[in-house]
Amino acid sequence: MYDDLDRRIIHGLYCAPRVSFRRLGEVVGASEQTVARRYNALRRDGVMRVVGLSNPVSQGQVEWITRLRCRPDAAGPVADSLARRPEVGYASVASGGSEIICTIRSAADTGRDDVLLRQLPKAASILDMSVDLLLHQFSPPGTAGWAGGRRALTDEQVGQLTARRPVPVPVPVPPVPTPASTDADRPLFEALAEDGRASHTRLAQATGWSATRVARRLETLEAAGSLTYGIDILAERLGYDLNAVLWLQVDLPGLHRIGEELARHEECPFVAATSGRHNLMAVVICEDTPAFYRYLGSRLAGVEGIRGYEISIRARRLKQSVSLVHHGRLIHPALA
Repeated sequence: MYDDLDRRIIHGLYCAPRVSFRRLGEVVGASEQTVARRYNALRRDGVMRVVGLSNPVSQGQVEWITRLRCRPDAAGPVADSLARRPEVGYASVASGGSEIICTIRSAADTGRDDVLLRQLPKAASILDMSVDLLLHQFSPPGTAGWAGGRRALTDEQVGQLTARRPVPVPVPVPPVPTPASTDADRPLFEALAEDGRASHTRLAQATGWSATRVARRLETLEAAGSLTYGIDILAERLGYDLNAVLWLQVDLPGLHRIGEELARHEECPFVAATSGRHNLMAVVICEDTPAFYRYLGSRLAGVEGIRGYEISIRARRLKQSVSLVHHGRLIHPALA
């Protein structure tokens, strides 16, 4: 069973994904060894994974929010097929098993119809589909997200983890690539997708670079926004069993204000503005149905400017960013 210390560790990693166990222990009030042991247990049990991600914008890509309505008996195979594609993320089956929701990355100059024809399975079992462009994410990867259903760390503790620290002047090394990621960075990104907290020594082995060059390249990519970090979590393993997507219609003048307000809700790990009939979507995680109802009737109801909404209740989760859900555990796709 996971406790408050586990939640503090998770929250701390949301704030600083690559923070040292020593520093994280100082902030959460535990020894370096205890924090390392707890984190390794969470990762080994498939409850959470820290992953490094390439920023789609820096790669000349965009993300599409895709909803597929399928025959209930065929939704599973179609969803499994989608989840295994590297350009597909955050895949789940919702609405009683008849709806698939996922995100798809594609080149920015790819048209909507081309995305559907190229990336979605051609199956007669698909009854209807919608593809909307993700215009803006209000909860940036690596700095916000669901940290155990409630605020485990105080503002002061968060500030201790996120405060900028002086960076020592590195030892001169051969020139590295420009800030935008290149093909030479592919082994680095692949290693970070497997373990976003991999040590500089481990990343040096994966890339063939020196540890010093790895450290400098990480700093360059992070500063340029080409490299971000995500925390994949199976919330149900922490006692939060209800996962839903809210499709909201909001007044355009209040779009940004409402998006930012929802992103501050502890129940919402992901909020984004989208194209289409619903111009805002929010993922909501709660302990159970009564808690979700209380959220709808209190915090959400208090947000001014929402004209209408639709709810998709998740029935089965298949993928988080780059992690597949396999037998109730988060795993790297290569292990499936």
